[in-house]
Amino acid sequence: MNMLCVGTLAIDSVETPAGKRERVLGGSASYFAYAAGFYTPVRLVGRTGNDWPEEYTRTFQNHGVDWRGVTNDSLAKSYFWRGRYLKDYQDRETLEIQMHGFDRYRPSLPVYYADSQVVFLAASIPTVQRQVLEQCKQAKLIFADTVDMWIETTRSELLELLQKIDGLFINDVEAKQLTGKSNLVQAARSIQKMGPRWVILKKGEHGCFVLGPDLMLALPAYPSESLVDPTGAGDSFAGGLLGYLCERLDLAKTDRHSPIQIDRRDFVQAVKQGTAVASYTIEAFSIERMQQITRKDIDQRAGQLDALVGL
Repeated sequence: MNMLCVGTLAIDSVETPAGKRERVLGGSASYFAYAAGFYTPVRLVGRTGNDWPEEYTRTFQNHGVDWRGVTNDSLAKSYFWRGRYLKDYQDRETLEIQMHGFDRYRPSLPVYYADSQVVFLAASIPTVQRQVLEQCKQAKLIFADTVDMWIETTRSELLELLQKIDGLFINDVEAKQLTGKSNLVQAARSIQKMGPRWVILKKGEHGCFVLGPDLMLALPAYPSESLVDPTGAGDSFAGGLLGYLCERLDLAKTDRHSPIQIDRRDFVQAVKQGTAVASYTIEAFSIERMQQITRKDIDQRAGQLDALVGL
């Protein structure tokens, strides 16, 4: 089953207590698409600039990601982010953001993407997310992500988008920012009232909390021995989770006007798969560690989570 993803394709410069990297592959869509590519074909929608390395494009294509929805702006540079993680890895400073025209980006889907049934709107400007969604006329399962910047600066547009999606990925701090609730269960229920039936709260080293129509789940993060760079862990978590669901769901016989039903056991397993992928992501800069693993490695680590939590 094909999955469509729209989000930022970026060039990052990152500093952590483990070291630093200049101008490596980054962006919400980059991490998500590579993680989801372990499970299902991914159609990518995004924008790159005239400084985008061709080797990054080949990396995705060699992983089975469909690049035909990505446009290259020859008159501007790629989205750029520079950040620094502090000693505890929990606090992050954004030192520089250069959108280089991404805020003016207006996505246009190729006609052969229009039949995409599973859509992921990676963290980006809500208007861009909405414009893509409006072109996905056959979408049956829609998940999105967001970040504090869009909650603060484009709140009304974000609230409008939430009414149109099935699930939302959001971290615990952002959930409190969006809802005004300090209790995470209350925050998740408040977000459900805004539209999404599934709410996945990302809690970094403390794992995640998931609230769905028939599911309440708290799962710890995998206890990785090596922490190098947390960038993109949440996006790769989402990629593993939705990628696994794409593998399990049969949407061919479902009515796109009726809510999709997801078996509780499948969703729990999907959360474990996402957790396993994210645990690899943090072990190196950019997607370097994900490039070194296989689906077998992910399944093995997800199985180890079973032993850890007794599921």
